[in-house]
Formats: sequence, structure tokens, C-alpha cells
Amino acid sequence: MTVISPSSAALLLQAAQAAAGAQQYPAASLYVVATPIGNLADLSLRAIHVLSLVDAVACEDTRHSAPLLRHLGLDKPLLAVHEHNEREAAQGILARLARGERVAYVSDAGTPAVSDPGAALVAAVQAAGYATVPLPGASSAVAAMSVAGDAHAGGFVFIGFLPARGGERSVALKALAAAPAAQVLFEAPHRIESLAQALALACGARPVTLCRELTKQFETVVTLPAQQLPAWLAADTNRLRGEFVLVVHALEARTIDDEAIGQERTLRVLLAALPLKQAVSLAAELTGAPRNALYTRALALKGDAAA
Repeated sequence: MTVISPSSAALLLQAAQAAAGAQQYPAASLYVVATPIGNLADLSLRAIHVLSLVDAVACEDTRHSAPLLRHLGLDKPLLAVHEHNEREAAQGILARLARGERVAYVSDAGTPAVSDPGAALVAAVQAAGYATVPLPGASSAVAAMSVAGDAHAGGFVFIGFLPARGGERSVALKALAAAPAAQVLFEAPHRIESLAQALALACGARPVTLCRELTKQFETVVTLPAQQLPAWLAADTNRLRGEFVLVVHALEARTIDDEAIGQERTLRVLLAALPLKQAVSLAAELTGAPRNALYTRALALKGDAAA
């Protein structure tokens, strides 16, 4: 990360002051500041002004945030607040707030407390009666949704990173494939190939938007059926590099209706030939539908038949 000249930093801080200085920035408050996910130009003037104003900056990794402050020509006390010490570190920040200080919190990239540390700190500050002030900015999840072109999504479900363990990961993937809503995932480069294989099997022709290195020099955005993801990644080894955000598109209403009709038909055929529990178990295996929902429907069908 380059450091801009002192004169350029001074001009930047003056611009930030001019743009954002008129707003009130109360003392004894925690300012939750979104930082760039790759491109430094995405840091807002308001965020720069607040970082210049606060008494200390709490951060996920001081080694990562120190260069950002140096780039802006700022020198602030840095407080390490990460996933392993967040609850304990919150006490030190509360002591600063009790003295009337302003404290900013930043994660390594993007918006704090969204698949990053910060939520426990915010909760502790609010519980102690101090104000928490959001400074919106970069978010890779929202950025990915904005270029997914998912016309059927009436919103989205944020998943973040799937569980790393095999059993938990398989359960999460099965739930993801069965859910009709658009879903946003994060993945690291060393697991992207295995995730692509799993999505290809679980989601088939369902569209997926893959975003790689968002806002950076080699940013890539592609939308294709899930079953084509492994081949797309394998076509160029450079496609395996960087950080990934994936949007599993929402299912069309017609697709959902077709699936429900197919599940109902399968359940009816099996109920005609098998005991209820066995029919439900086999229907769940064949259709992937939730067992509890199939069991409830099977009871209703049996009741209708008996009436």
C-alpha cells in the first residue's frame, strides 16, 4: 500500500472535513467504519473524516490497519479487537468511552460485523449505554448482488463462509440447494474448487454468479449454471486465485411449483405401495425435500383417503 505525500494527505483531510465536517460526531461513541475491500478509492470522505477525528482506532488486525492510516497521513493509537479477544478487548474500549473518547472500529476489509468481528463489541457498547454510529461503505456481499442480475431475487440470504468440516458442510450445502431464495457465499482460494464441485452436484442448472477479487485489478464477474463452475475454473489456473464471493440465484416461482408438484406425485405413489414412514423416508431420499414436511403432508393425504 503506497503512502501519499504529506501535502496530498493534508488536501485529502481538508476535503473530508469540508464534505463531512458539518455533521455532529458525539463524544463517548463507537464509530463502526466500513473500509475498502480492495480499492482504496472506495473509502468515503466521511470515513476519512471520522478516522481523523477519533481518539483511537480499534481494528481486527493492527498490521493491516496501520498501513491504511499511514496512507491517509494519520497517526492514531491502534487497539487489537479480533475474533479471539473481542469480548475481553471490549472492556478496554468501554473504559475509553467512559472518559468521553471517540473510538472507531474497522475490520480488515469491508463492513465490520458482517462475517467479520465487531458484533460482540457493538453489543457490549450498546449494553453499556453508549452510542454506536454506522459509517456505511464497501460490502462484498452487496457488491456481488448488484452485479448478479438476479431478477427473481426479492432480497437475499447472507451465508458467508460455509462450515469447513465435512459433515456440517454437507448439511449446509443441502440446505442451500433446497432454499428458494438468493444466497451469498464467501470462499477462500484453497477451497473454491471443492465448493464448485459441490454446487455443481447440488444445484445443477441453477445460475450462480462468481465474483473474484472484487474492486481489484483482476476483478472477474461471471454468471453461469452451477454445473459449469468446475470446468470454468479449470480452464485457467489464474481463476483459482484471490478471494471469492458467490451468489446462488433465487429459484423462479415456476421452478418451485414444479418441484412441489414432483414431490407430491412421488409421495402419493410411494404411499400407495408402502407404509407411511417408509414412504416418507424414500420420498425424502428421492426428492431432497425436508423429511418433516413430507411426513406432515403424508399424514394429511392418509387422512383425506380415510375420510
